[in-house]
Amino acid sequence: MPGILHLYRQKNITTTPLTDRQLVRHCQRGDAKAQELLYQRFADAMYRTALRYVKSEVDTEDVLIMAFTKVFKYLDRYEDQGDGSLQAWIRKIVMNEALMWLRRRHNFNLTETADESLAVPDLSEFSDLPANDIQQFIAQLPIGYRTVFNLYVVEGFAHAEIASKLGISESTSRTQLLKAKTQLKKMLTQEGFHYGT
Repeated sequence: MPGILHLYRQKNITTTPLTDRQLVRHCQRGDAKAQELLYQRFADAMYRTALRYVKSEVDTEDVLIMAFTKVFKYLDRYEDQGDGSLQAWIRKIVMNEALMWLRRRHNFNLTETADESLAVPDLSEFSDLPANDIQQFIAQLPIGYRTVFNLYVVEGFAHAEIASKLGISESTSRTQLLKAKTQLKKMLTQEGFHYGT
C-alpha cells in the first residue's frame, strides 16, 4: 500500500496536510505512515491530558501507548462529526485509559466524607493565573482530590458522572472536590498567588 507521501505526490498536494477525515481513512486502510502522522498530530495534547491524572511521566507514557493502541484498534468505530471530533474522541479514550490506570492503583472510596454544609472555597481570584502555574499546584494534590478536581472543573463532568467513572458515591466525589479546592486555595495563597495585597 502506498505511503502518505506517495499519496500527496499523486494528488499534487505535497504541502497540504491531510485533514482529520483523510487521515482516519488512510489509518483505517492500515497505512502505517498515516498512523504515525495521526499519533504525531495528537500525542502532545493527549500526553498533557493523561499527565493531569497520572502525574508520573513514565506512567503517563504507558497510558498514552495503551490509549493509542485502542485508538488504532477501534478507529473503525469512530464517527466523524466535524472539526475537532477526532481529537475529542481520542481524548476520551486517553482519559478513560488514565482513569482505568488510576483505579487499578488507588481506592477512591478511602476518603472520609466532609460536612457538605461547609462553604466551597472560591478560586475565582486565581482565574487570571496562567494555566501552567495552576496545573503545577493541581499536580501536587492527592490522587483522589486531583482526579475529581480535573474531572469536575477541567472536563466539566457532573458528580454523578464522576461517581460512575471512579466507582464512588456522589457524596465522595463532592467531598474530594471540596477538599481539593480547599487545599489548592491554601497552596496558591501560601505561594503568594493572591490579589489585593
